[in-house]
Amino acid sequence: MADLKAVVAVENIRYDRKAEALYILDQSLLPGEEKEIRLRTVEEMVEAIRALRVRGAPAIGICAAYCMYVLAKSIRTEDRQVFLRELSRYGQILSDARPTAVNLSWAIREMMRTALEHLNDPRGPMLDALYERAVAIHKDDMDKCAAISEYGLSLVKDGDGILTHCNAGPLATSQYGTALGPILLGTERGMTFHVFSDETRPLLQGARLTSYELQRAGVDVTLICDNMASIVMKNGWVQACFVGCDRVAANGDTANKIGTSGVAILAKHYGIPFYVLGPTSTIDMDCPDGAHIPIEERDPNEIKTMWYEKPMALAEVKCYNPAFDVTDHDLITAIITERGICRPPYTKSLKALFRD
Repeated sequence: MADLKAVVAVENIRYDRKAEALYILDQSLLPGEEKEIRLRTVEEMVEAIRALRVRGAPAIGICAAYCMYVLAKSIRTEDRQVFLRELSRYGQILSDARPTAVNLSWAIREMMRTALEHLNDPRGPMLDALYERAVAIHKDDMDKCAAISEYGLSLVKDGDGILTHCNAGPLATSQYGTALGPILLGTERGMTFHVFSDETRPLLQGARLTSYELQRAGVDVTLICDNMASIVMKNGWVQACFVGCDRVAANGDTANKIGTSGVAILAKHYGIPFYVLGPTSTIDMDCPDGAHIPIEERDPNEIKTMWYEKPMALAEVKCYNPAFDVTDHDLITAIITERGICRPPYTKSLKALFRD
């Protein structure tokens, strides 16, 4: 039976203040098993980020904020400059875990700024300020997802077919999601959509996570292999493409899960609107264009062995396994943020978002 409220309210990141413990839902085990794991050390945190136990740019940022609070508590020194240097070192270690997702470094900078502002406070109040900032980052993302969902919903109509790539739902954020947000919000209001969920090779976030979330929410979802996107578009079954983002450059070039740029090219060919949805924290105005976005490369075994009983290629075969690609701004119909819908030219519309 559909359980939209349970999907939207999923606790993928949870800090238990009574137990003073940080928990995440281990997304690497979904959809077969729902299990929380506790993060105590910087090594466990880095492993969780790299192994995609926590994933999705906004969720990584939220998790990093709580991680910085946990790590701040672990630093035992009365010398505040030593404390600041050690916390900064931890922040850099976390930031290096996934360099493409700008939300990660953004959240760490926010926590460092809070630490600096309260550096001369007694230890208890300083740690309280860090905790409150992490909670505020979490709550802020919930509010942003709700606003993004509203703006995104205005771009589609009841009965539309929507294609999405990777996973940008509640699991990847905090509530509703970004790319899935309009779909879930519309469903909540009695609208119907038919969603085509790309499986998203090689880590299958679309198959394991997006189709899981949508099926549980009672949305009409069809799982397709990545190379089937063209035929469903050609058949006229897709009226819009919704994708999330890990970093948006100042000119509108967007980094997202590998394969996203191919979807955008196909959408352009078939005359289908291609929308990128994400919070303003994902926009990097210091990054001029996509050529300046660092692209993470991952373990070749994700291609050769990860999902197979037996290896699908010879051990000596080389693999190229980038985690992300960059979609050129001229392929993007609009970028939807919590502050509004940006359209080309993005050099102007994105800049306008940050005007006071």
